[in-house]
Amino acid sequence: MEKRKDGFLIEKGAHEKDFIFGTRAVMEALHAQKDIDKILVNKELNNELIKELLSQAKQDRVPVVKVPEAKLNRITRKNHQGVVAHMSAIQYASIDNVITECFSKGVDPLILVLDRITDVRNFGAIARTAECAGVHAIIIPEKGAAQINSDAVKTSAGALNFLPVCRARNLHFMVKDLKKMGLNIVSCTEKTERKMYDADYTVPTAIIMGSEEDGISDDLMELSDEFVRIPMAGNIESLNVSVASGVLIYEIIRQRTK
Repeated sequence: MEKRKDGFLIEKGAHEKDFIFGTRAVMEALHAQKDIDKILVNKELNNELIKELLSQAKQDRVPVVKVPEAKLNRITRKNHQGVVAHMSAIQYASIDNVITECFSKGVDPLILVLDRITDVRNFGAIARTAECAGVHAIIIPEKGAAQINSDAVKTSAGALNFLPVCRARNLHFMVKDLKKMGLNIVSCTEKTERKMYDADYTVPTAIIMGSEEDGISDDLMELSDEFVRIPMAGNIESLNVSVASGVLIYEIIRQRTK
């Protein structure tokens, strides 16, 4: 959290313009199909309007987090009525549309799946590299991912204004869908001896990169068709996830542009 000049706390990298305050204002944003990252709701509230909001959010697949009123009070001095929506700085894309467009153009899709990458600066750096290299889309989970706020867009050097970002309610099911659509699922992990150079990326491919803390989730590992690692020659055992993503992405581009 960061402290503003007035002493209130907001999420790191967020600004008050990134939020909508008040039950009806948030409802209007939902009806207008604004891109909302998540909605914070006072956990003590259970009136009919709140129930309507929760139902609409569920229908629109917008995550809702119930929190103590004190958390909302730390975000703003405004009359938030127990509801605060965190707006997305981008418009999310449909992975089905991205894949369909690739195939219709005769292009092999290259998709980057980010499993629990929560650091905004890492995410922004990954997005910048991905856009520069021609990755067709990034997939992130609805929960457990970096907030795509103004800081993320800034760190990406504006790449997030051009690179499609798709949000998955359940990353496991979305990766299964990618397999059904014919993509080869490749996990970048230290739990293999196979070097990244040994895989074939000239086919439709989805790369999974995991969190720096504990790597790729077991359920996503089980869905993977291949496992690769980035060879290390020094004393440090691993790279920062944004650097690792760039290294692997450009090996893929090297193979595809031979």
